[in-house]
Amino acid sequence: METHFVLSGEPATMTEMIKPGTHILIDFWGASHLGDAMTVEQALRAAAHACDVNVLAVTVHHFGPGCGVTALALLAESHASIHTWPEVGYLAADVFTCGNSDPHLALPVLRAAFTPQRERITEHRRG
Repeated sequence: METHFVLSGEPATMTEMIKPGTHILIDFWGASHLGDAMTVEQALRAAAHACDVNVLAVTVHHFGPGCGVTALALLAESHASIHTWPEVGYLAADVFTCGNSDPHLALPVLRAAFTPQRERITEHRRG
């Protein structure tokens, strides 16, 4: 089922609809450095830099020895995040950029930082 929301008046035409951007979901299995908060933060910042977006704030939380890390970047163009589970070698990340920014440019940076054995990349066009 498809739902469209209209602020007021008649339904918007395609040219009137906002096209916010592209959102990619990243799954890495067999990845490395997943319990290292500094590596996760550096990778998130470098991935944002590769996308040529403006980082407004970054927050990182390490869940303790042997546990994972969550890192979030608030971007002027939207957001990016990394969540890790070192106990199973899994990383879930997402990069959502608006306008002309390309979130796919983050992928080589993230691959280099975490060297996954297997990956899945899912793209969603938002708007």
